[in-house]
Amino acid sequence: MVTDATAGAPARPDALTEESALPLQCAVKALGLCVLRTGFLLARRRVHQPAEHLGRRYWFADGTTTEAYRETVVDRPPPAAPAVLVVCFRLRRVRSDWVHALFRWESELNTVLFVGFSGLISKLWLRHDQRGVYRGLYEWDDPELAVAYVRALRRVLALVSVPGSIHYAVLPGLRRDELLRDPTVADAVSWAWEGDWWRLVGTENRVA
Repeated sequence: MVTDATAGAPARPDALTEESALPLQCAVKALGLCVLRTGFLLARRRVHQPAEHLGRRYWFADGTTTEAYRETVVDRPPPAAPAVLVVCFRLRRVRSDWVHALFRWESELNTVLFVGFSGLISKLWLRHDQRGVYRGLYEWDDPELAVAYVRALRRVLALVSVPGSIHYAVLPGLRRDELLRDPTVADAVSWAWEGDWWRLVGTENRVA
């Protein structure tokens, strides 16, 4: 099935460009509906922020490492068509540690811009790596819904991100925790995405 949100999207995109983003009117509508649904979910206490993964370090195939600083989970039935989504971007004119810390604190307000999207299961928020790149590691029910989300998200990220730094990869058929336990499960879909920025190669628990 191809929805309006995924119609016209490149079959195997990497960079989220102006051309691959949703038309502005469609993106505004999608984000508005998301905010309404987020309010519904929050009112019913179906949104949680577990601490299990906080402080865990992640290694990626491009040689960078990062840590999880927040997790957001939505109560919902198990996915019928699971998919992992990885998104990255680099903030404009942000260099100092205190500004990065301010962004991580403020970013919780952005929860309303993604929790209400159809199919979202969870998001693992990863802090900036050695190259200043932030990543979000999501789990979705239906890879097409994940693509629809990132095409709308591009309109928001473009306001604060270095041009050309916004990328994404969708890994259909995978559960997030499956990938975290054994990153090699992504090898079956590795042909679909350029670069190594998205390819998880290892994790480490926080050392007390």
